[in-house]
Amino acid sequence: MMSPSKPLLVSRSVLANSAAVSERADATPPSASWTQEGAVVTLILAGVWNREGPEAKIEGTTPTQWPDHFQTEGLKSFDSTLPAFLLSLFREFPSGEAEVEPPSLEGLPDNLRGLMELALAVPERSEAKTRSAAPSELKALGKITLGIWAGILGMAEFVGESLLSVGRLLTGRARFRRSDLWMTIQECGIEALPIVSLISFLIGLILAFVGNVQLTNFGANIFVADLVGIAMVREMGVVMTGIIMSGRTGAAFAAHLGSMKANEEIDALRTFGLNPFDFLVLPRLLALLLMMPVLTVYANIIGILGGMLVGAVVGIPPVLYWNETLLAINLTTASLGVLKSFFFAAAIAISGCMQGMNAGNSSAAVGQATTRAVVISITAIIILDSAFAAIFTLLEI
Repeated sequence: MMSPSKPLLVSRSVLANSAAVSERADATPPSASWTQEGAVVTLILAGVWNREGPEAKIEGTTPTQWPDHFQTEGLKSFDSTLPAFLLSLFREFPSGEAEVEPPSLEGLPDNLRGLMELALAVPERSEAKTRSAAPSELKALGKITLGIWAGILGMAEFVGESLLSVGRLLTGRARFRRSDLWMTIQECGIEALPIVSLISFLIGLILAFVGNVQLTNFGANIFVADLVGIAMVREMGVVMTGIIMSGRTGAAFAAHLGSMKANEEIDALRTFGLNPFDFLVLPRLLALLLMMPVLTVYANIIGILGGMLVGAVVGIPPVLYWNETLLAINLTTASLGVLKSFFFAAAIAISGCMQGMNAGNSSAAVGQATTRAVVISITAIIILDSAFAAIFTLLEI
């Protein structure tokens, strides 16, 4: 049998729900309307100002001064949204900030007037405003200089750590997996042959075409063999191979080590008592030092064959082209590119490993480290090649 209190509870809940529905139905969106009659500015506030309600509708042209009077007959209810709106208006008016006497609050309800008086009684802190200070060119130049100097110091420290790691290898104290070394040799050597072959062959073709156009004017197109051979073994073979390895292998080193840094695998190696330089950097450095000279010699041969193909097209017999190439290239000339390849390999490996080891702990940081590794390694190759060109010129080689 139903107790008499249950119908009463049901009727009360029904009445409450119906009241809430009628209140939402009667709720009007908040609005603020500006009117001006002569010099008197009036702000008309209406509707329900609720944080969870719709955005307030502003009507009329906003003047440049605080209103002289408020009309709130249509204002039904409000929370902190309305005082915050009025306070933001007051902060925007320069005249309101400069006045000594408090602004006019005539027409506001007593509870809203009390809140506004409390809010306006506390001055705004100047440091709370976000001010964009004009950047100083001298300060910006100083930051750039300090960044470059910090990068140079970091590079010198990393090179020193690498040399110490090589020293530990020579004394038999370096610990790393031999399988990692052979895998890196395969990645740096055999897997790089297709792209090195393509680029070197095309470089040889381009040099031969350009040289033939100019030398034919003098009836000396046979010297295309000299041009292509000397250019490939001295400069183009090693430089193009270095750039290819920078974009391919150096970027791979940075991405791999950067991912390990983001996953805290490098910290785990230190926890296990392993030196990250010996375990990660040393195999990559040795692999590139071993394979870069081999790739350079291979690139030189492929480039000369590309020039020989062009020579055969323009009427130079391959046997004559090959004999002219052997006459133009001696052992000293052929060894210059191979000598530079060791320095290029060290620059590529150190740049890639350094950026990977110093990368941040996010995927975006890994991408940035990869980009920096490629840029730094290519820049280092160009600088080193310029230095070698100057040295060889002074030594008359």
